[in-house]
Amino acid sequence: MSYLTKRLTKKHQWNKLFKQRLSEPLHLNLIALFVFLFGSFRKKVAYDLVIRPQYAYGILEAAISAKKLGFTTISVIEFGVANGGGLMNMIEIAKKVTKSTGINVDIYGFDTGTGMPDPVDFRDHPEYYNTGDFPMNKAALEEKTNGKAKLIYGPIKDTLETFKKSLSEDCPIGFISVDVDYYSSTKEVLELFTAKAHSFLPLTHVYFDDIFMPHHNDKCGELLAIKEFNDINPYRNISYHRFFENQRIFKNANWVKQMYYFHVLDHDYRSKLKRNRKAYVLDNPYLKFEGNKKQFD
Repeated sequence: MSYLTKRLTKKHQWNKLFKQRLSEPLHLNLIALFVFLFGSFRKKVAYDLVIRPQYAYGILEAAISAKKLGFTTISVIEFGVANGGGLMNMIEIAKKVTKSTGINVDIYGFDTGTGMPDPVDFRDHPEYYNTGDFPMNKAALEEKTNGKAKLIYGPIKDTLETFKKSLSEDCPIGFISVDVDYYSSTKEVLELFTAKAHSFLPLTHVYFDDIFMPHHNDKCGELLAIKEFNDINPYRNISYHRFFENQRIFKNANWVKQMYYFHVLDHDYRSKLKRNRKAYVLDNPYLKFEGNKKQFD
């Protein structure tokens, strides 16, 4: 039985399919069926036909951006690996992204290896989570991911500084998934976002997993950590792109509202005043001038 088939045996997956997919226009779902059967990988990403579409979108967009900037390799990171379903999806997606774009993908997974730590206070949402939740089967996961992803074990505050020092500007971070549940853990994760500017793509995609449940708000959990980060980092900004939903073919999926942009405002690319291209010229159908593509006869 395939992984996709197994997922479809779960009741919550059918609820999700009904609410987030079948509620979309019929003609789009019919087109999506054709794309599922015959479409390219990029088309399947556009139509949300890849398992964990947030990973597929984030990694593919990062690779496309990296290629335009002249890179050959990007880094992608999952914070909160647990038993590794997401990390293994990331590995499979990365293979297809490399085949589609020619960009290599280095994958990193951060986890305590022993489940969730103790919550600090109400900001960590102890009403949802408990100490020891989401443990990892290290042996089984390492066997499956050996040579395909690097697992980094331990409390984030103890492992992140060494990782930051190891980052190379030749292999910038292009996509990050944050699935550590707690405010306190997310705050530690966001210390990565203070690394040197060239450790990242100028625009890096970030997926925040734990912001969709009813009790989450901007005074608790990941949303509070994002707000506090933005308040104290004038040249780094984590923000939701207000028009991102409009750019997607399927708009009802939760992940569309969980994808954020990390703007590295002190990156050289965002300050260059000279570009190696011709000046943009706007057409005007009411005037005649050389190069105007829309003028009336």
